[in-house]
Amino acid sequence: MFRTISDFLKSWDYESASTLKVLRELNDSSLDQRVTPDGRALGFLAWHITTTLSELPGQAGLEVDGPRQEDPVPASAAIIAAAYQRAARNLAEVVESSWKDSQLAGEIPMYGERWTRGATLSALIAHQCHHRGQMTVLMRQAGLKVPGVYGPAKEEWAAFGMQAQA
Repeated sequence: MFRTISDFLKSWDYESASTLKVLRELNDSSLDQRVTPDGRALGFLAWHITTTLSELPGQAGLEVDGPRQEDPVPASAAIIAAAYQRAARNLAEVVESSWKDSQLAGEIPMYGERWTRGATLSALIAHQCHHRGQMTVLMRQAGLKVPGVYGPAKEEWAAFGMQAQA
Protein backbone atom coordinates (compact mmCIF):
# COMPACT_ATOMS: atom_id res chain seq x y z
CA MET A 1 0.00 0.00 0.00
CA PHE A 2 1.28 3.44 -0.87
CA ARG A 3 1.35 6.09 1.83
CA THR A 4 2.60 8.98 -0.31
CA ILE A 5 1.86 10.08 -3.85
CA SER A 6 5.57 10.57 -4.52
CA ASP A 7 6.28 6.94 -3.58
CA PHE A 8 3.58 5.80 -6.00
CA LEU A 9 4.91 8.06 -8.76
CA LYS A 10 8.45 6.70 -8.33
CA SER A 11 7.17 3.13 -8.55
CA TRP A 12 4.81 3.98 -11.40
CA ASP A 13 7.63 5.58 -13.37
CA TYR A 14 9.67 2.37 -13.21
CA GLU A 15 6.76 -0.05 -13.67
CA SER A 16 5.15 1.80 -16.56
CA ALA A 17 8.53 2.18 -18.30
CA SER A 18 9.09 -1.56 -17.86
CA THR A 19 5.68 -2.38 -19.30
CA LEU A 20 6.29 -0.06 -22.22
CA LYS A 21 9.64 -1.78 -22.83
CA VAL A 22 7.80 -5.12 -23.06
CA LEU A 23 5.04 -3.72 -25.27
CA ARG A 24 7.57 -2.27 -27.69
CA GLU A 25 8.99 -5.74 -28.35
CA LEU A 26 5.65 -6.97 -29.69
CA ASN A 27 4.93 -7.10 -33.40
CA ASP A 28 1.62 -7.37 -35.20
CA SER A 29 2.01 -11.06 -36.00
CA SER A 30 2.73 -11.91 -32.35
CA LEU A 31 -0.55 -10.48 -31.05
CA ASP A 32 -2.46 -13.73 -31.61
CA GLN A 33 0.10 -15.88 -29.72
CA ARG A 34 -1.65 -18.11 -27.16
CA VAL A 35 -0.62 -20.93 -24.83
CA THR A 36 -3.73 -22.90 -25.75
CA PRO A 37 -6.33 -22.39 -28.48
CA ASP A 38 -8.83 -21.03 -25.96
CA GLY A 39 -6.28 -19.05 -23.92
CA ARG A 40 -5.85 -15.32 -23.85
CA ALA A 41 -3.88 -13.91 -26.75
CA LEU A 42 -0.76 -11.80 -26.28
CA GLY A 43 -2.53 -8.85 -27.90
CA PHE A 44 -5.50 -9.22 -25.57
CA LEU A 45 -3.22 -9.14 -22.52
CA ALA A 46 -1.36 -6.07 -23.82
CA TRP A 47 -4.66 -4.30 -24.47
CA HIS A 48 -6.11 -5.42 -21.13
CA ILE A 49 -3.16 -3.84 -19.29
CA THR A 50 -3.69 -0.69 -21.33
CA THR A 51 -7.44 -0.41 -20.79
CA THR A 52 -7.08 -1.09 -17.07
CA LEU A 53 -5.23 2.22 -16.77
CA SER A 54 -8.55 3.99 -17.21
CA GLU A 55 -10.91 1.29 -15.87
CA LEU A 56 -9.43 0.62 -12.40
CA PRO A 57 -8.76 4.28 -11.55
CA GLY A 58 -12.22 5.08 -12.91
CA GLN A 59 -13.67 2.75 -10.29
CA ALA A 60 -11.76 4.85 -7.74
CA GLY A 61 -13.21 8.11 -9.05
CA LEU A 62 -10.23 9.16 -11.19
CA GLU A 63 -10.80 10.19 -14.80
CA VAL A 64 -7.85 8.85 -16.79
CA ASP A 65 -7.75 9.53 -20.52
CA GLY A 66 -7.22 6.15 -22.12
CA PRO A 67 -8.91 3.42 -24.10
CA ARG A 68 -11.86 1.63 -22.52
CA GLN A 69 -12.34 -2.09 -21.95
CA GLU A 70 -15.10 -2.22 -24.54
CA ASP A 71 -12.73 -0.88 -27.21
CA PRO A 72 -11.62 -3.67 -29.57
CA VAL A 73 -8.05 -4.92 -29.41
CA PRO A 74 -6.06 -3.13 -32.12
CA ALA A 75 -4.37 -5.26 -34.77
CA SER A 76 -1.25 -3.08 -34.41
CA ALA A 77 1.31 -3.58 -31.66
CA ALA A 78 2.52 0.00 -32.19
CA ILE A 79 -0.99 1.35 -31.57
CA ILE A 80 -1.24 -0.62 -28.32
CA ALA A 81 2.16 0.64 -27.12
CA ALA A 82 1.32 4.25 -28.00
CA ALA A 83 -2.07 4.04 -26.25
CA TYR A 84 -0.41 2.54 -23.18
CA GLN A 85 2.24 5.27 -23.09
CA ARG A 86 -0.35 8.06 -23.28
CA ALA A 87 -2.63 6.50 -20.65
CA ALA A 88 0.27 5.72 -18.28
CA ARG A 89 1.48 9.32 -18.48
CA ASN A 90 -2.03 10.66 -17.93
CA LEU A 91 -2.59 8.30 -14.99
CA ALA A 92 0.44 9.75 -13.19
CA GLU A 93 -0.76 13.29 -13.86
CA VAL A 94 -4.29 12.54 -12.64
CA VAL A 95 -3.15 10.81 -9.45
CA GLU A 96 -0.76 13.65 -8.65
CA SER A 97 -3.35 16.35 -9.25
CA SER A 98 -6.38 14.60 -7.72
CA TRP A 99 -5.22 12.84 -4.58
CA LYS A 100 -3.22 14.01 -1.58
CA ASP A 101 -1.04 11.93 0.72
CA SER A 102 -3.58 12.35 3.52
CA GLN A 103 -6.27 10.68 1.36
CA LEU A 104 -4.35 7.47 0.62
CA ALA A 105 -5.41 5.76 3.86
CA GLY A 106 -9.06 6.58 3.18
CA GLU A 107 -11.30 3.75 1.99
CA ILE A 108 -13.29 3.77 -1.22
CA PRO A 109 -15.65 1.21 -2.74
CA MET A 110 -13.81 -1.02 -5.21
CA TYR A 111 -15.33 -4.06 -6.93
CA GLY A 112 -17.78 -4.78 -4.13
CA GLU A 113 -15.17 -4.31 -1.40
CA ARG A 114 -13.61 -1.38 0.44
CA TRP A 115 -10.01 -0.61 -0.43
CA THR A 116 -7.81 2.24 0.66
CA ARG A 117 -6.68 4.56 -2.10
CA GLY A 118 -3.08 3.52 -1.39
CA ALA A 119 -4.01 -0.16 -1.78
CA THR A 120 -5.83 0.68 -5.01
CA LEU A 121 -2.62 2.14 -6.45
CA SER A 122 -0.72 -0.95 -5.31
CA ALA A 123 -3.32 -3.21 -6.94
CA LEU A 124 -2.96 -1.32 -10.21
CA ILE A 125 0.78 -2.01 -10.26
CA ALA A 126 0.41 -5.64 -9.14
CA HIS A 127 -2.23 -6.26 -11.81
CA GLN A 128 0.07 -4.88 -14.47
CA CYS A 129 3.04 -6.94 -13.24
CA HIS A 130 0.94 -10.11 -13.20
CA HIS A 131 -0.14 -9.75 -16.81
CA ARG A 132 3.27 -8.52 -17.94
CA GLY A 133 4.70 -11.80 -16.63
CA GLN A 134 2.10 -13.76 -18.59
CA MET A 135 3.06 -11.78 -21.67
CA THR A 136 6.73 -12.68 -21.40
CA VAL A 137 5.90 -16.39 -21.61
CA LEU A 138 3.86 -15.80 -24.75
CA MET A 139 6.61 -13.59 -26.16
CA ARG A 140 9.15 -16.40 -25.80
CA GLN A 141 6.76 -18.78 -27.54
CA ALA A 142 6.37 -16.24 -30.35
CA GLY A 143 10.15 -15.98 -30.74
CA LEU A 144 10.30 -12.38 -29.53
CA LYS A 145 13.05 -10.77 -27.47
CA VAL A 146 12.04 -10.56 -23.82
CA PRO A 147 13.52 -7.51 -22.11
CA GLY A 148 14.69 -7.71 -18.53
CA VAL A 149 12.51 -5.96 -16.00
CA TYR A 150 13.73 -6.81 -12.50
CA GLY A 151 17.05 -8.14 -13.72
CA PRO A 152 18.54 -9.27 -16.98
CA ALA A 153 16.58 -11.51 -19.29
CA LYS A 154 18.25 -14.63 -20.64
CA GLU A 155 19.54 -12.79 -23.70
CA GLU A 156 20.90 -9.86 -21.69
CA TRP A 157 23.45 -11.70 -19.53
CA ALA A 158 26.08 -11.44 -22.29
CA ALA A 159 26.01 -7.64 -21.93
CA PHE A 160 27.31 -8.20 -18.39
CA GLY A 161 30.02 -10.53 -19.67
CA MET A 162 28.27 -13.49 -18.06
CA GLN A 163 26.50 -16.62 -19.20
CA ALA A 164 22.77 -16.84 -18.69
CA GLN A 165 21.79 -18.82 -15.63
CA ALA A 166 20.41 -22.27 -16.37
